[in-house]
Parts: sequence; structure tokens; C-alpha cells
Amino acid sequence: MTGYEKVRTAEKSVRERTDFKPDIAIVLGSGLGALAEQIENPIVIPTQEIACYPKSTVSGHAGKLVFGRIGNKNVAIVSGRVHYYEGYEMDEVVLPVRLMILLGAKTVILTNAAGGINPAFHSGDFMILTGQIAQFVPSPLRGANDESFGPRFPDMSEIYDKNLVQKAVEAAKEIGLEVKKGVYLQASGPNYESPEEVRAFGRLGADAVGMSTAVEAIAAKHMGSSVIGISLITNMAAGIQNEKLSHEEVKKAADERSAAFVCLVKRLSEKL
Repeated sequence: MTGYEKVRTAEKSVRERTDFKPDIAIVLGSGLGALAEQIENPIVIPTQEIACYPKSTVSGHAGKLVFGRIGNKNVAIVSGRVHYYEGYEMDEVVLPVRLMILLGAKTVILTNAAGGINPAFHSGDFMILTGQIAQFVPSPLRGANDESFGPRFPDMSEIYDKNLVQKAVEAAKEIGLEVKKGVYLQASGPNYESPEEVRAFGRLGADAVGMSTAVEAIAAKHMGSSVIGISLITNMAAGIQNEKLSHEEVKKAADERSAAFVCLVKRLSEKL
């Protein structure tokens, strides 16, 4: 079964449970699951009950889809992202995003916990993605292309919609939250990057590094959706500061900024 056939099968499986049509899809990063608990009139589907849907094996990723309302918008939340480092193929990694778009989402909000590379950043900062570097992981579009999803050679000159970037900045200002803007680089993981790799990534123009998001953005752009990305800088990447890194520290930092993150995404959603 191809990746495209898998996502069509997952779509059919969800449609057996609900006919909900989202305006916006939101993918939650490590430790950022609190937003899923604040959805109005939620419809919750455990991902293990969806045919062909990959199972998240990472602490901090709940493994459920939540459909409901934020203000006047219909939203679908992916609380249970899967990663390339878990052993999945890239078509499985991007299946949740493709599924949300097939269900109706025209806009995709991708969130993540990331390590800061830019020395002007600090733990707890939010970064609105203006661009990305994804050449260190396989493309999710590798292999046979389904033209009903998008063209064989899609343009990626503006992956993150400039208008949405501006709306995100405005949303942050309205709630009194300072945000940064920058370029995100996806590495394969699961090991954290070495100080030498972090220095190299900085020279390439990356402001933050993580293990997700970029391939999802490519898949969403391929299908014609508008994409906005938000990173929570949970730590400074290796070598920037003399601190060892751990997933527990990432989750702790995400928990501390969870309320601000929820406010930002809710206000942004209302503006879309």
C-alpha cells in the first residue's frame, strides 16, 4: 500500500466516526498538548482506532485527534505526532497532516519544541518560522506521486505563508507576548545534535533545530495548504551553553510555557 493509499484509508476510517470538517489543522509538539484540552465541543478519536495511522511512541505525544471549535473556527488537533526517528517511513510521518487536509483543513499550524541556535534566543522564547532547511532528512515526496495531492515538482519558495507570519506576530502582540522570527532546521534524531553540527547549522542560516515539522510543511504545501510554524525554544542547542540536553528538560520547559502557547495559538486561530 502506497503512502497515498494509506492516507485515503485513514480518511475513510475517520469518516466512519465523524463528518466534521476542519478549517484549521494544528499539530502539537512535545509537551504542548494542553491546547487539546481546551477545545469546545470536542470529538476525540484515539489514533490507534484509525486504520493505517502510525502510533506515537514518544512521551509527551498523546496519540489522539481532537475535532472541535476555537472561537468561530472549526479545528482539528493532532495530539500525537510521529517522527522519522521512531522508525517510520516519511509517508507515515506526514500521514496526519495529509489526513487533516483531506478532511477539509485549508490552513495548517505546525508547532514544535526546538533547540535555539541563534545566540539572541533564550529558553522559553517563541519563534515564528519564516523558512526552513530540510536537506538532512528524506523528502516526504520521494517515490511515486499522486497528482490528486499535488504536482511532481512543487514549488517551495514560500513554504511559510508571509501573511500568516504577520498574523502570528500580530496575535502575539495582542496578547502581550514577544516573539522571534527565524529559520528552522530539521535533523533526523533521536540523538541531540553535536556542538560541531550546531555550529554548522548556524552557518547554514538556521536559528533553531528540531526533529519534526519541516517534512510536514513540505507535505502540506504540496497539497496546496497555507502553512504557519511556531517553535517553542525549550533549550539552547548543544554547544551554545554548557548544559547537557534531555527530553525531560524539554518537556519541563514546554510545560512552563504551555499557557502562553495556548493563548498564542488560540488568538492566531481566531485571526485566520
